[in-house]
Amino acid sequence: MNAIKELEREQLRTDVPEIAPGDTVRVSVKVVEGNRERIQVFEGTVMRMRNGGLNKSITVRRISSGVGVERTFLVHAPRVEKIEVMRHGVARRAQLYFLRKRVGKSATLRERRSS
Repeated sequence: MNAIKELEREQLRTDVPEIAPGDTVRVSVKVVEGNRERIQVFEGTVMRMRNGGLNKSITVRRISSGVGVERTFLVHAPRVEKIEVMRHGVARRAQLYFLRKRVGKSATLRERRSS
């Protein structure tokens, strides 16, 4: 069991910022199209987090041309280039599934005060 944990510890990223549900993040992902590779940016609100060491994942939601798009990213995956936190939002629960029913201004969260 310790050998598995040791292998996982080697693959963990160190450049991951503090992320919480309600934060607006910009995730840069490597996308392979044919023989070319490019970086695609996905910006949205963190709806949920799963903390599981190497399997830590975040689900990010954004509205794209009037349709809600949710995408789950493994935080420590090699395809994820970087994660930037744009703003910290106030969330009083761990999973923000209520945002699925909301569109526009009602889907925005208050910004967390920095003190």
